[in-house]
Amino acid sequence: MKTVARFVPVLAAFAATVGLADLHAASGWLNWRGPDRDGVSKTKIALPDKLEVGGANHRWSYKVKGAGAPVIADGRVYAFGFYGETTDVEETLICLDVKTGAKLWEHRFSDFISDTTYNRYAIGAPVIDGETGNVYLESTCGVVMALSRDGKLLWQHSMMEEFGRLTFPNGRTGALVVEGDLVITDGITANWGADGPARNRFYAFDKRTGELCWFSTPGIEPIDSTFATPVYGNVGNQRVIYQGTGCGHVVCINARTGEPVWRFRLSGAGVNADVILAGPGRLIAVHGKENMDSTSHGRLVSLNIPTEYPTGPKPIILGKEVEGWRNDDFVAFSSSPIMVNNRVYGTIATGSLVCADATTGKTIWSEKLAPDQLHASPAYADGKLYVPMLHGTVSVVKDAGDKATVISVNQMGAPCLGAPSFYGDAVFIFTKEALHCFGPKASAASIPPSVAVAPEALSTAPITQLQVVPAEFALSAGQSQTFTVYGLDAAGRRVRAVSSEATFAKFIPPTALVKSEVDAEIVGNVIKTTSTSKMSAGQIQVKWNNLVGITRGRIVAGLGYRENFESLPLGQKNEAAEDVGFPPLAWLGARVKWHALEKDGSKVLANRLDTILFQRTMNFIGKSEMKNYTLEADVMTDGTRRVMSSVGLVNQRYLIVMTANSRIIEITSNHERLKASVPFEAQPNTWYHLKTRVDRDKTGAGGFVRAKLWEKSKPEPAAWTMELRQEKLHENGAPGVFAFSPQSLKRVFIDNLALSANE
Repeated sequence: MKTVARFVPVLAAFAATVGLADLHAASGWLNWRGPDRDGVSKTKIALPDKLEVGGANHRWSYKVKGAGAPVIADGRVYAFGFYGETTDVEETLICLDVKTGAKLWEHRFSDFISDTTYNRYAIGAPVIDGETGNVYLESTCGVVMALSRDGKLLWQHSMMEEFGRLTFPNGRTGALVVEGDLVITDGITANWGADGPARNRFYAFDKRTGELCWFSTPGIEPIDSTFATPVYGNVGNQRVIYQGTGCGHVVCINARTGEPVWRFRLSGAGVNADVILAGPGRLIAVHGKENMDSTSHGRLVSLNIPTEYPTGPKPIILGKEVEGWRNDDFVAFSSSPIMVNNRVYGTIATGSLVCADATTGKTIWSEKLAPDQLHASPAYADGKLYVPMLHGTVSVVKDAGDKATVISVNQMGAPCLGAPSFYGDAVFIFTKEALHCFGPKASAASIPPSVAVAPEALSTAPITQLQVVPAEFALSAGQSQTFTVYGLDAAGRRVRAVSSEATFAKFIPPTALVKSEVDAEIVGNVIKTTSTSKMSAGQIQVKWNNLVGITRGRIVAGLGYRENFESLPLGQKNEAAEDVGFPPLAWLGARVKWHALEKDGSKVLANRLDTILFQRTMNFIGKSEMKNYTLEADVMTDGTRRVMSSVGLVNQRYLIVMTANSRIIEITSNHERLKASVPFEAQPNTWYHLKTRVDRDKTGAGGFVRAKLWEKSKPEPAAWTMELRQEKLHENGAPGVFAFSPQSLKRVFIDNLALSANE
């Protein structure tokens, strides 16, 4: 591969900190929407008019299911797919040779404790970093991972277990984006403290180390999940991102600091399609759900957005006055539009490809291509629109001015839910059965030369703000965390690290509802726990030259943790006027889902029934890397013989539940992938003791998930109530608690929780 090195002095300056081994230039189709993240290729290379599987232009296929788009660079194709149907489902990040389709490497991973249905996997795409050549992906259950171009796992985060990411049956993970030194993801999370309520939040990680640089909450209570991907732009000297959210808004966020800038309410449900940045001060967005001011569904809208970065309190709430035009012909729930030559193209729910004038919004033409459409998005290259449809065709279409000219309609043999990708003289189409590569067979597959991308140069402007990394941390007793404090200029660009010059101190915000500090010692820029540090949470304030930065974190449960809830203060009233308190602050997302209260002469934990969103709740109390532990607790369900709820524990990514209504004890990971049970006649308002553990084989990948359930007033039985053999056992996972109260009718209770090492 020929590499053209640009900005050599800058690269040399960064070599010491970056590491020359990290620099492997990559250019090509780096994002699911291409190099400019807009679905438009600027290639001048002729691309095929016909995409016939098995035909003259069919180069190769690889048998893996997918619902997104591959990304391609440096002669390598990276695809997010899955194998299997139900119990054998595995997701994969696969790397193929662009010329032959031969597998170079593969990284497989299993779903865990999500509620994703089996056919909703791999709805997303990887992203390639043009500077390092590393590839990033988020799995359907929310594991964000970074791998080298050769498949080495560099770092990963379990968003569910670390930040309280919620899962949904529809999957729809979407794609990450890389901007400068950051990898950005978003999702619905119910974290802790002020971030405990469920919101669509954004998280930015350092692309090399995986440390969290910022997190942001730009919207309000979500209605839906979303898989929109950020679109980047500039407002003055600030770098920003624009994206639709699960609360029905289009939001603008500072890409370097995470500051919410503005939001506009577009829809009565989640906004899944990517927006179009149509020029300075103009943005085009589409949705397919309830409109905010009519009973109709769906609309394409042009917005006149701020061209100057606002001062004062943010985010600014933009109203109807910023709308430039509307087009009610466009009704697209999750298909992203594109813009070429001042024309907007998109597929709509009824299966048509629609073209509209980007200046006026008026429909120019519409071409029926399929019975209906979902998810799949068009892309543009070589003067043609490549349009995949849900029912399994890809049409090649030219804009003939006042009408569409359909060049070809190509049968793919399976549903298409992603978008086309382009690289050299090839077109790539992902279906629910295979990844296909099309291009002229008479010519060798071309591999465009990669161009080195320099790291973003450090700013020389004055430092006006601080960024503390990591922005959030979680430690077990005996662990420590080192912080890096970056001085940023007014545009959010890094100037230099000031960690050694800064002062660190525990901090309780005056507005905090819970006055709490982390049970740890601060020495310089390091926070250190001891073996006796208690579960706790709080903020740390960092000061440098009259500037202030904040990080926050938790001391979470480790081996030896016991909780009988007796120390939790009561004194507040719930919706039933009961005297209640809250679970430990360090429990992830638990304060909005559980109450502590008096029951049978002692304090216990009861799930809250005041929010239908949390009728099913899972809350983690420890770190995701934990393994080989026993988790047990007293459990009980309210109700009658006919109506009861479910209560259980999470052990190493397995959910072990007393499902009282069904009269069983059940072990699941994902209900479509693993669900096993044995009979157990649980009675309402009776305390039981649930004991769980996961045992891995001394050699090999298999092992057992074990559970005991017995009436608390009776002796512990010698035998396990249930022992489930797994040939591919989850290697690790955070401990947690679980409740499910259908229709929020009957509560469950937990007491005497204990976490210990497997004997």
